[in-house]
Amino acid sequence: MDYFMTPLRLALMTTLLTAVGAASAQTAPPQPMPFCPEGAVIIVDGMRECQIADSLDKLISDIETADTVGNPISAGSEGDREALRKLPDVSPANIAAGTAKMRTFKARHTALAPLSRSRADQLNFDLLGFVIDQRLLLADYDEARIPFTNDSGFFNELAYISRQTNFETADDYEAYAARLTELPRYFRQHRANMNRGIKTGMTASAEILPGILEMVETLGTGPTEDHPFFEPFKTYPDDINPEEQKRLKALGEAAMKIAVFPAYKDLAKFLKKTYMPKARASVGIGTTPEGRAYYEALTKYFTTLDVTPDEVHQIGLNEVARIRGEMDTIIKTTGFEGSFADFLDFLRTDPQFYVTDPKQLLKEAAYIAKKVDGLMPQYFKTLPRLSYGVIKVPDEIAANYTTGRYWGGNPKQGRAGNYVVNTHNLPMRPLYNLPALTLHEGVPGHHHQISLGQELKDVPKFRQSLYPNAFGEGWGLYAEKLGEEMGIYTTPYEKFGRLTYEMWRACRLVVDTGMHYKGWTREQAEACFFENSALAAHNIKTEVERYISWPGQALAYKIGELKIVELRQRAEAALGERFSIREFHDAVLLDGGVPLGILEANIDRWIAEQLSAPAAAP
Repeated sequence: MDYFMTPLRLALMTTLLTAVGAASAQTAPPQPMPFCPEGAVIIVDGMRECQIADSLDKLISDIETADTVGNPISAGSEGDREALRKLPDVSPANIAAGTAKMRTFKARHTALAPLSRSRADQLNFDLLGFVIDQRLLLADYDEARIPFTNDSGFFNELAYISRQTNFETADDYEAYAARLTELPRYFRQHRANMNRGIKTGMTASAEILPGILEMVETLGTGPTEDHPFFEPFKTYPDDINPEEQKRLKALGEAAMKIAVFPAYKDLAKFLKKTYMPKARASVGIGTTPEGRAYYEALTKYFTTLDVTPDEVHQIGLNEVARIRGEMDTIIKTTGFEGSFADFLDFLRTDPQFYVTDPKQLLKEAAYIAKKVDGLMPQYFKTLPRLSYGVIKVPDEIAANYTTGRYWGGNPKQGRAGNYVVNTHNLPMRPLYNLPALTLHEGVPGHHHQISLGQELKDVPKFRQSLYPNAFGEGWGLYAEKLGEEMGIYTTPYEKFGRLTYEMWRACRLVVDTGMHYKGWTREQAEACFFENSALAAHNIKTEVERYISWPGQALAYKIGELKIVELRQRAEAALGERFSIREFHDAVLLDGGVPLGILEANIDRWIAEQLSAPAAAP
């Protein structure tokens, strides 16, 4: 994650080569020394030039070090004890410092481009360039002005951090209490950035703010014993004696009293009195020249392709029409009599599709997850070692949270991944959608893909967590489709549920570009889902709020999935009987996260290698 540390746009730096003859040097005016990027040295021996004293390994190391220093949350999760006591610095000065570093890194990367290198090192070089360019792509737009989406952001990230932190020693508890005391400073910095957004006309939409205020007010109330941030202070390892436990608990209580509750009280006041009255009235960001340019950049950022919002919008319309035809075919197999709208109403209201106990929903999700686990070796040659669990979305964020999500684990810290299922408002959580959701968030979706990346060997550290959105979310949607081949969808309703989820992602292309680039209203956006999918009304509401609050991200899923499907079809056509689904999946995943252009080049190379290899003996 970048944690909103987005540096300013960079004009590419060039190395100047100025020849000065020894004879003419006596009479010619002195030549200015050329500019050299950091990592280069000036050589003067009849020639004035930059000579690179840098390497790809050094550049990667310097960037990874800068990222670790700049992000105490990730640094703490990697074992930095001091970082466990801190929250990020999101001040303009620190953002400017990150910008300056990124300019230097870009210059060094450009200077290294002409050097020859092995295929493995070239991939490292290309992916590092992608990371740098992605950070610079959005740098002009001061994203720190809107530091949250409808369900996530600085105001509730400790709900996640506290659950992903190991508590094994007294120092772990002390570090966590110190981190809690950072909240007032952290919130002040974010309020300052949001105030800058008010002054410059770049704020969140008023549509999403009531839900955020509700979460902030909930997190700002006691009693301390019931607060989710205090949860770690309620249980202790056996080797921490009772007196020490009492001391640590008092430390947590003090942090809650002097830091957490006041920080949330001030934030709620700021939202109500200052921010909400000045929030933008429109749902989309494209009502100003800056907003339109920003969305064009976001389209490239999240798709990893050089495409326009208009092109993406048309792709979405085409996919909606195609999927709608497949839905009609499924309905015929059920024998249902009535219109398409009648069938959707049946799915949304019939009790057979819903449970009444949150534990039952979790059990259904867990059963599907284990069913898929048992089929994985048939479709994947390489499996990750890291396991994953099925847990509910925490109560304090569930009301406005998405249907399900994957929370990554950490193999080095001994933490499993988690497929998180939203059990809030059960009449809006149909069972026929659960297989597709499980395939996407668990395996072979996010847990499988992300864990394989984390377990990569002999690659730079940054590649183990690299997550180009179109690749990662495209893979998740491809995993839903793969469930058809795996036999996961056992009823026409579950198959329709999968198509509903695919339609959901196709509509995203239409409504995201519609709201942020074409001036659509919220009602127009919601209509695409109501008219073409069986998504529940509550899900549609929260999902459209997500797209309002997170422009561009919703484009990643369908664009990425379409590319992966296209590449699989290309491989099957080229290889015929020599095509192996297990080998193909390894070819897609075993380089970790990559942008779609690099993925295409990788698969084309893999196809060529398969064609040139000797055919297997019959």
